[in-house]
Amino acid sequence: MLLLCSVGYAAVKIRGFATGPFHPDMWMSIELALLVVASIIYCTWTRVSWSRTQANLPERPPTPPSRPASPRYLDGRENRRPTNNSLNLNDAAARRRDTGFVWMTVPKNYRNAQDDGILTGLLGGPLISAALLYIALRMRAMDPPGEPTPAGWLIEAPMTLPNPAGTLTPLEAVLRARRYLVSQSTFCATLLLVHVCASWVTEARHQRKLVVPEGEVSSVPRKEGRRTYLYILFAISVTLWILCVRIALEEMRLGIWQSMSYFDVAASALFFQFSLYISVRLAHRGFTFGELGLVAFGATILFMELVNLTIAKLWPMSTPYIKTVRLPTPLLIYQLALIPGSLLTGFLLSPLLYLSRHIAQRPVRRLRYPQEKQKHRRLLALAFYAGALLIVGGLIGFWTRWCLGGRNPWAYVVFWVLEGKNKWTRPALLTYWALLISISVAGWTRQLARGKRFRQWNVRGSMHIATGGGDVPGAPGSPRYGAAFGQPGYGSTAIPPQAPYAMQQLQLQQQQQQQQQQTQANGPGGSPRVSPAELSDPPSAPPTPMGEGTGPLGLRLPNLPNLPDLPNGANLSNVATDWLDAADKHVPTLSVNARRKFFHALAVVMFVPGIAVDPAFTHLAFSAAFALFTFTEYVRYFALYPFGAAVHLFMNEFLDSKDGGTAILSHFYLLTGCANSVWFEGPSRLLQFTGTLVLGVGDALASIAGKRFGRHRWFAANPKTIEGSVAFVVSVCCCAWLLRAFGLVEQFWIGRYVVVGCLAAGLEAFSVQNDNLTLPLYMWAMLVFGDVVE
Repeated sequence: MLLLCSVGYAAVKIRGFATGPFHPDMWMSIELALLVVASIIYCTWTRVSWSRTQANLPERPPTPPSRPASPRYLDGRENRRPTNNSLNLNDAAARRRDTGFVWMTVPKNYRNAQDDGILTGLLGGPLISAALLYIALRMRAMDPPGEPTPAGWLIEAPMTLPNPAGTLTPLEAVLRARRYLVSQSTFCATLLLVHVCASWVTEARHQRKLVVPEGEVSSVPRKEGRRTYLYILFAISVTLWILCVRIALEEMRLGIWQSMSYFDVAASALFFQFSLYISVRLAHRGFTFGELGLVAFGATILFMELVNLTIAKLWPMSTPYIKTVRLPTPLLIYQLALIPGSLLTGFLLSPLLYLSRHIAQRPVRRLRYPQEKQKHRRLLALAFYAGALLIVGGLIGFWTRWCLGGRNPWAYVVFWVLEGKNKWTRPALLTYWALLISISVAGWTRQLARGKRFRQWNVRGSMHIATGGGDVPGAPGSPRYGAAFGQPGYGSTAIPPQAPYAMQQLQLQQQQQQQQQQTQANGPGGSPRVSPAELSDPPSAPPTPMGEGTGPLGLRLPNLPNLPDLPNGANLSNVATDWLDAADKHVPTLSVNARRKFFHALAVVMFVPGIAVDPAFTHLAFSAAFALFTFTEYVRYFALYPFGAAVHLFMNEFLDSKDGGTAILSHFYLLTGCANSVWFEGPSRLLQFTGTLVLGVGDALASIAGKRFGRHRWFAANPKTIEGSVAFVVSVCCCAWLLRAFGLVEQFWIGRYVVVGCLAAGLEAFSVQNDNLTLPLYMWAMLVFGDVVE
């Protein structure tokens, strides 16, 4: 309901700029209004259909008890994933009828959620597109018209093309491109509805003919090859059908989708539909339907910007304007080279990636050449790295050079880094970001590695320590497992009487070996031999403690207790160890939510200085970070030697129930959520901080406050609390006010900002979609329509 009202309000705001019934902005408003009506009809239809299905469903038999879980770590990834039984539905048939799916996909391809999020997929893209158009309309309505380039951005002027009818200004070109964007957003939403309706109709005709297991539907074949073949035929058919609709609308003199050419219609339809299918197949169980639609729409926008920019460079005289949503500056060129380029690299090298994952997952006994497994993995990884360098330096580098007018893209970046407000500003930002990332990754890697040893001792009760007799599988050589700090015996590595039986037995074996060595040294005329019975103590007897002055590593320091000026005498060597051990004890006990919120706080520390000092340079850094994340996911998902396993184990420690798919997407969502506010190139500095404030401050504090102080839920089935929502609004508004107090943003209406913050808190409380993806986009759009900036 919140999204429906927001898009309806956007249609009203854009309609205010129309000067007649057939003005282009009037048709933009009509497109948005028709989409709202179609969404309402869809929600009503699905609700009625779901209610009838629930009334006619037989009672589901009880689920037989499952076998006991294996004794593995309690915080493993599999235990954080929701099972199929956690789905809040009574029967799989109800889920098939209530939720929407892309053609030739099944319920098990999507992440389990109480809501499929189709309204997010239908209305999220049009809401953002309308906000971008509203910004351009307001700038044109100014007297004199405003500059489309954001104030304070140190970048080149946008490219222009010679137009026979008169050269268009950059503002007019952006205005036309954003009208095209609104039409494209409603066009993609229509394609989503077509897929949902086609899936429902097909399933209704097949559901009584075949009994299928849970997670499948009877209308979708089980063979992957047949699924793909049918999907390609369906996508081509839908493209031809919607192209005919576009021609019919033009013949009827209706302005709907008239800003899209026939080529735009065909290219957008094909790419959007294949993005849906490829994304849901690669990121299995990684998306809800709404998240999938929003991600596919964003990919389509980048693809069409790439195509339109290339067309403008190929035929500059016949192209009226550069049809890009953002200004055609070097920032856009580098973003298109980095983000679509990284995805293109994976597509071109997909055979190598597939073979690498196949060999890594397949057991050795099932390989044709098992002794060559590691050699083949190394060769495939080397081929991928070499191919990636060739594609980046060759194909992508050549395209970037061509778009930059023949300038070397690598040299251009180096010189541009030195062209900030001062020559040292951008290098200082790079150093600052690199230092923060290095400290964070190295610190978490160390703590998680030590934390695994701590958890292993708690679960299995066995680790290695260094004592005077050598390495004994027993309690760790850390004071935290013996006496507490300040108690007698603190710092001694003597094994307590309640140590495990196996550990004591091993130590007794060492004592026997020492006695045997002494007996052999004495010889026949030496001391009498001792019987084995006399050598052994009862298993329950504690071992003899080590000598005084022995440190935690088994080193004898006889003079250490006699130093009067040192605190705690022999325990001085344990003070630093105690601090490290205290950290090691604490980090593993942090919940997954607390670990993830650390990176939200890190986003604030990293991105706020960058946006405040040099937003243009931060724009490029966000694009480079996204490309780096993409290649990192290639390495992890496809198990590329030698980093794949290490990256997977590190990221596994930060996964929650929303990361139940094959691909890990949370870090992509966090990055794009903070970056979108900068990538949209809005004229206000306040808008550029929106994503970082919403995710780094508001969402993190809402989660912490809700879990620690939350007592009142919004409703019984909702885990979100009123206290968490209040914390979200208060924290975001206070941070925005502090930015204004320090002069980092312009003056704005604090009352309107609070209202928009309450709307965003409502979306965060009642939506089950990924907050990192949807929440920053929604609040950014509502700040634009709320005219918050004076």
